[in-house]
Amino acid sequence: MSDKKFLGHPRGLFLLFIVEMWERFSYYGMRAILLLFLLDKTKGGMGLNEGEGGAIYGLYTFSVYLLSLPGGWLADNIFGQRKSIWYGGLAIMAGHVVLAFPASQTVFFAGLALVAIGTGLLKPNISSIVSELYPEGGAIRDAAFSIFYMGINMGSFLGITIVGYLGQKIGWHYGFGAAAIAMLLGLVAYRLFASTYLGEKGLYPKASIDTEEKTPVKTLTWILIGSLFIFLVIMQVSGTFKWDSKQAVAASMGVLAIAVVMTYFLNMFFASGFDRVEQKRLAILFILFWGAVLFWAGFEQQGSSLQIFADRYSELPFGMPSSWFQNFNPFYILVFAPVVGGIWVFLEKRGLNPPLLIKFSIGLFLLALGYYIMVIGAKTALSGVKASAWILTFTYLFHTLGELCLSPVGLSAYTKLAPKKYLSQLMGIWFVAAALGNLFAGLFAGGFDEENIHQMPEMFMSIVWFCLVVGSIIFILQRPLKNWTGGIK
Repeated sequence: MSDKKFLGHPRGLFLLFIVEMWERFSYYGMRAILLLFLLDKTKGGMGLNEGEGGAIYGLYTFSVYLLSLPGGWLADNIFGQRKSIWYGGLAIMAGHVVLAFPASQTVFFAGLALVAIGTGLLKPNISSIVSELYPEGGAIRDAAFSIFYMGINMGSFLGITIVGYLGQKIGWHYGFGAAAIAMLLGLVAYRLFASTYLGEKGLYPKASIDTEEKTPVKTLTWILIGSLFIFLVIMQVSGTFKWDSKQAVAASMGVLAIAVVMTYFLNMFFASGFDRVEQKRLAILFILFWGAVLFWAGFEQQGSSLQIFADRYSELPFGMPSSWFQNFNPFYILVFAPVVGGIWVFLEKRGLNPPLLIKFSIGLFLLALGYYIMVIGAKTALSGVKASAWILTFTYLFHTLGELCLSPVGLSAYTKLAPKKYLSQLMGIWFVAAALGNLFAGLFAGGFDEENIHQMPEMFMSIVWFCLVVGSIIFILQRPLKNWTGGIK
């Protein structure tokens, strides 16, 4: 691996920055127009109703992040992180190529599945390699994740701008094709420079270089797996799981995912042989997981209910595509990420840097504030007047500030608190929180039936209350758990 550095960081960081930027271009660009394409009845879209379209959107974005869990396991045990990133990128590009051509629903869904599988392989493992570039940890790794996070949002901004314009103004499939080209650019950069700038980082599966003797599966693990199986059978036999509609499938998948995550955490906590310190850290990761689920359930409405609001009930200055409202988030990230990072450094020097859980609760409170603004906008829309563009502008501002308090901190915390042997798997769990959040966001958007728009203020207000309650609980938990994070902020 090249020892030369750029701006004080290993050059490998900037390679990963570029790959992630193009992958996020393809993901967020396509996601910006996905629900609009599913609902469109006049310009070559699928013509689905809001319930079906929201469910498909939620299932797709749910699958993208849920598959990070097996993606992390495959990297740890079979492929290694580097090959997982390569194979994942190829699958993503192939999926977007499929979407770029008009075809049947079955073929379209196959393209979505390829993108989801590829993202599950790429997403957790590229973040894990970033952490491996900084074995010393500390502030330099936090700074690296801030740079990496800006790559994510630069890709998002470019993707929403270009794919959103092509999809809404020229043709849906031109937008999908642009996403394929973006992923190709990322793959070319990765193929040319990974060996030079990453050396052997992430090249081999962790299981193959683990010198410790493998321990047999514990009895408790088998009990937990058996209990999970019995629970799922009961849910199916009792009729709780339903598979007769897209909305029912999405709801059933949400329950199934929650059951799997609970089983996984119970097994990690009680049957993995961790000492007391590691168990406390896992408990913190568990709390962060559920806080993140709620946050993403509200935040990821930008591609679902907020997109519908922008398209139907909001002013569109200069005739811009409604999907461009989603660009406020990456734009604000690029503007405010250095500012928020500087504030944390300023407060740290004065011993005032808020603890990890406090930052999480602040993120939820800011999300609640953004949705209270949406309540005002929804009441305006009910009067028959288009809501001012300032409603979504300020909503996205507060949501982005909340994201900056929660997401980079959570990502960094997972890399620091996770037992090293399970790093990729637990990074996958972190992305499962986003998976569940996206699924709930899609289901929530199904309530935006044009015949029931009077429900909009209540729907947005329900998110406000959830965020305030859960944020307050996490805030209160900070004091009794303040020593469990090992000083991580």
